[in-house]
Amino acid sequence: MTDNGPLSAVSPLDGRYAGYTEPLQPYASEQALVGARVEVEIEYLLALADLDVTPVSIVGSDREQLREVYHEFGHEDAQRVKQLETEGDESRPATNHDVKAVEYFIRDHLPPGVGGEWVHFGLTSEDVTNIAYRLLLGPAVETVLGPRLRSLREELTAMARAHRDTPMLARTHGQSATPTTFGKEFAVYASRLGRATAALDQAVEGLSGKLAGASGTYAAHAAAYPGVDWPTFAREFVEGLGLEHEPLTTQVNPCDDLAALFDALRRVNQVLLDLALDCWLYISDGYLGQETVAGETGSSTMPHKVNPIDFENCEGNLSKANSDLTFLGEYLTNSRLQRDLSDSTVKRNIGAALAHCLLGYRKLEGGLEKVVPNEQVMREDLESTPEILGEAVQTILRREGHEDAYERVKSLTRGQEVTLADFRDLFRELDVSADVREELLALTPAGYTGLADELVDSLR
Repeated sequence: MTDNGPLSAVSPLDGRYAGYTEPLQPYASEQALVGARVEVEIEYLLALADLDVTPVSIVGSDREQLREVYHEFGHEDAQRVKQLETEGDESRPATNHDVKAVEYFIRDHLPPGVGGEWVHFGLTSEDVTNIAYRLLLGPAVETVLGPRLRSLREELTAMARAHRDTPMLARTHGQSATPTTFGKEFAVYASRLGRATAALDQAVEGLSGKLAGASGTYAAHAAAYPGVDWPTFAREFVEGLGLEHEPLTTQVNPCDDLAALFDALRRVNQVLLDLALDCWLYISDGYLGQETVAGETGSSTMPHKVNPIDFENCEGNLSKANSDLTFLGEYLTNSRLQRDLSDSTVKRNIGAALAHCLLGYRKLEGGLEKVVPNEQVMREDLESTPEILGEAVQTILRREGHEDAYERVKSLTRGQEVTLADFRDLFRELDVSADVREELLALTPAGYTGLADELVDSLR
């Protein structure tokens, strides 16, 4: 017999990492989904009561009483809905239907004089559920993931500015290349993350809901009250909940909006994955030093090691998140004919994808907090690779009209160990003016960083 603690959880999201993923519970748990469904059903009932043609009247304190049902929705309420679904009670058999259980739960909380027949009037379950998911997903991204992403961008921006002029050897194709600055490289990531999060914000704003009945035709509504402009009613209702209205649907919301959001999240994650991989390599090269934590073990057998586990953990979680997000975006945008139920179980995994995102962001934050740029190692590496000055030399010589500039520098440097003295010997042989020779002699690997520091200043 196992207990219900984290150690007995099937998923690490609710087990080993429960402390990290807890902020998502108000948005990604089953209780949260049930509560959001209750909110949609109650607001829909109130909207029906506002129509002149319906005999429903809910005014004053009764309206507030109904809204308190979802404002104060808690664990016991969720358990009651689950009981109605799976066990029933003395007056009702088990519904074996999650949304029908919500309907019965609300009926038990109606003020006097309001008939239960008006709860879920003319709706299909998907009318309620598609809106409920979006009422949870938008705030989950905005209030849980968003602050982490903003914090990461602020940290990257701060590191970029603090090290705007710290020279560092670049590596293209894994080979020594034209120097850059540590700050400029981190500014690139801050800039990319800023663009990606802006696209994510737009995707959240584009979340849409449908409220059009069993086949997306308002058939039941129009049969009951043909004089009501139901498409306008639906649009005003959905927009009143803070979502865009999706007017043309089958029974299901096509979920193109969800796919756009998942793709935007995936693009954010791709930027951060790239950063985590580079940080891992910078640590391997000694460009980033890691602060040690007293009592912490880096390796079970090698006492000296300080492993870059936060960056590795970030990499694993964001890769898992992106796999899930890709699957969700592809799967949820397909529904056989007017409806099949396979999307229902798939949507319940949206929270897991968000949780892996959150874990990745938290681990990346932790990794960045522990690393310190090692300027001495960077400079030593630059001084030991003077061949990277070949680009500057051949470009200056081209400016001076030397057609064979590239070839002369190539013969000196390619595949060979080169020293600054070798370059100076070349400079003495060149047919150039004294000013140009001085210009060439002044070149150093650490000073050959172009406008890198100024580029950091362009970061906003």
